[in-house]
Amino acid sequence: MTGFRHPLALALLAATLPVPTQADPIIQTRFTADPAPIVHDGVVYLYTSHDEDDADGFRMLDWRLYSSTDMANWTDRGTVASLRTFPWANQTNDAWAPQVVARNGKFYLYAPITVAGSPRNVIAVAVADSPAGPFRDALGKPLIAPGEGFFDPTVWIDSAGQAYLYWGNPDLWYVRLNPDMVSYSGPVTKGQPRLTDYQEGPWFYGRNGHYYMAFASTCCSEGIGYAMSERPTGPWTYKGPIMDHDSRATGNHPGIIDYKGGSYLFGFSYDLNFALTPIHHERRSVSVAKFSYNADGTIPNLHWWDRTSAPQIGTLDPYRRVEAETIAWTSRIKRDRDRPYAWTPGVTTAGDGNGAVYVTRTGDRSYIKVAGVDFGAGARAFRARIAKGTPGATIELRLDRTDGPEIGTLPVGDAGAWREKTAAVSAARGVHDLYLIFRGGDAASLVDVDSWQFDAMPRGAKA
Repeated sequence: MTGFRHPLALALLAATLPVPTQADPIIQTRFTADPAPIVHDGVVYLYTSHDEDDADGFRMLDWRLYSSTDMANWTDRGTVASLRTFPWANQTNDAWAPQVVARNGKFYLYAPITVAGSPRNVIAVAVADSPAGPFRDALGKPLIAPGEGFFDPTVWIDSAGQAYLYWGNPDLWYVRLNPDMVSYSGPVTKGQPRLTDYQEGPWFYGRNGHYYMAFASTCCSEGIGYAMSERPTGPWTYKGPIMDHDSRATGNHPGIIDYKGGSYLFGFSYDLNFALTPIHHERRSVSVAKFSYNADGTIPNLHWWDRTSAPQIGTLDPYRRVEAETIAWTSRIKRDRDRPYAWTPGVTTAGDGNGAVYVTRTGDRSYIKVAGVDFGAGARAFRARIAKGTPGATIELRLDRTDGPEIGTLPVGDAGAWREKTAAVSAARGVHDLYLIFRGGDAASLVDVDSWQFDAMPRGAKA
């Protein structure tokens, strides 16, 4: 879920919030929160909760998935589960902070939802054969029965094969899961007296003989703190902040992984909400930062998203099919008559009902940035699979900036059903950020784009 819930406190805090420094949230096509990353077969799969665009307080109906192999470009994989996955639960709200764990070729999604009555918080479990889902209800009932503050589940499987499920606000609870991952043995156990600075959103994992419990620190505002133990069930020793309490965020939720030789902290801020309005809404945005553990296994204080980041790992190959929903950044180019802004909604994504995702809401001046594209010795053509094109609209291709060198333009034409269109390109060599800029008319969406790909120059030819 994670975030404070008292409306008066939220209103008072929002009134004092400064205009934020841009923290470059990694997803801009939707409001996302509660990041839950896993690494599988060399890919980072990032599961998130999803704040609806019209949310004032918490309005959350589904869970979404994004993936990356370079920590800069994130591919929207769509909705992998929703409240409809659990038809016995409240269907109008409360799809809060999830986590997914892999075991024996299956993927288990632990989701906090609500049911009728009081207390209403329960934890459900769904299962899938692929990290991309679809997930199906594993039990037809809660895994963890109703309890006050029973949400924000986190799971880790230790080196002996024992899986532990933790959760809770403001207390920390746990059970030992059975190998089937959908039942547990022994009692629901309340952890030691409340951890220093602990509020909610626990993230439990083991690394190099240490066990870690990261968490959203005491509200309000919430930072990210952590504790360590030599045993998976504690006792836990508070170690300090990973991110400071910061007035720019009433809530938080950590997710921590190792990937390709680096360590990464995920969390969220309200930067995109405050880029649009001074009013506090529960419309959050996930960010990520790279860090290094200290020699004794402790974690440094990263302070806040405006002081840390995650650099791109490697480059993107443009000579293979690239899903159009692979995005490092999207916004809209401002006009002379527009006031300055750090961000405004650019493109978004949609699903075709069969699991495929594509880019839409491609209004005039909206753009997609794809980071670190390696054109090598040069490209000669650009191909895109498009639909619902507007006559006169184009996709302008530029390097490094929205006003950078133009390497080609794809006329959209009057495209109806999905079709591939091609345009010649030139002067695309080496590694650059690629900008796809949509131009033409007043339509809310000029064209839908499913995928794109460049054709390389023939060997020995000059770009």
